[in-house]
Amino acid sequence: MTFMPAYGAAVKKRLFTPGPTPIPESVLLKMSEPIIHHRNPEFQEILTRMHDNLKYLFQTDHPVVALTCSGTGGVEATFVSLFSPGDTIISVNNGKFGERWVRMPRTFGLEVEEIAIPWGSAPTVEQILDALKRRPEAKAVYLTQSETSTGTATDVKAIAAAVNEEYDALVCVDGISAVGAMELRFDEWGIDVCITGSQKGLMVPPGLAFVAVSARAIAAMERSTMPRFYLDLGRALKSYKANDTPWTPAITLLIGVDVSLRLIREEGLEKVWERHTRLSNAVRAGVSGMGLRLFSQNPSNAVTAVWMPEGIDWKAFNRVLKHDHGITIAGGQDSFAGKLFRISHLGYYDDLDVIAVISAIEKSFVACGYQFEVGSGLSSAQALLV
Repeated sequence: MTFMPAYGAAVKKRLFTPGPTPIPESVLLKMSEPIIHHRNPEFQEILTRMHDNLKYLFQTDHPVVALTCSGTGGVEATFVSLFSPGDTIISVNNGKFGERWVRMPRTFGLEVEEIAIPWGSAPTVEQILDALKRRPEAKAVYLTQSETSTGTATDVKAIAAAVNEEYDALVCVDGISAVGAMELRFDEWGIDVCITGSQKGLMVPPGLAFVAVSARAIAAMERSTMPRFYLDLGRALKSYKANDTPWTPAITLLIGVDVSLRLIREEGLEKVWERHTRLSNAVRAGVSGMGLRLFSQNPSNAVTAVWMPEGIDWKAFNRVLKHDHGITIAGGQDSFAGKLFRISHLGYYDDLDVIAVISAIEKSFVACGYQFEVGSGLSSAQALLV
């Protein structure tokens, strides 16, 4: 009789999804300690340290406020806090989340000039400037630095420079799966707003958003007439200045973020970026070595999207990968469901994690009948990790 181990029993679980991402043991241990009250000096000490390290993470001298919500809530906070009904913004739609940043502001009565480009493609400077020429009254340009649904990176630095040279529009960046994985220099690049979430590069469970705001963004808050309450960045900023939070925060998560930020600072932010570059290159080499095709034309260092090989069923492949090898990856979204799979290398990963996921993918494809030279993926990935 053949023993088939149940997932979670004899098989070690390994998470390779672009959110939530794996959590370091030191973060988990700290979060498991007895909870503390959020209106006392002990918690204020945590906030002081966390605020300072968030500035380091975003490479800014401007405030980075914490909100108890998802990354989507953080983006919504920018729409309701910076603008007034009828204002025009420009938003790039090149994936599931870019699409959201088109639909959401329309809900609040904003006029959206949509730049719709194929999934897997990144916007160019020329496309952004053309949109601004059509709508010079636009109050902001919204970009997604790492489009999680497609594994596509946008050149925020070049676009921000071009926008700032000719226009007054705010440069607003969805950095939800980019911050902590890809180079981002808020002040130096002239960014006005950047959002991230706790469950991505910050290596903490879901439930927190962080929003960096420039002086120009703060001035826009003061002009905004949009109805808002809980997600009011102005309220959050006022509490931030008092080293407090406007509402009851996710205390345990913030304690975890305090630890994870210290881990990032100890490694060094540029080394963190370099690690993500190395791991992402190795993952892409590994899947390419198996004869698989990358989806994105401009891949992100946070997540790699890969076409499923012809004739191989995604559900069957995913079932083997998870049941037999304990590996959880992400599938394609919307019209790409069943056609793509996505591998995260965002946050708490190292070289041997890449070896593990590429090995498991090879084994799973063998089990599903995909024909390729076994070991070709592993050797290709390993060559970039030596």
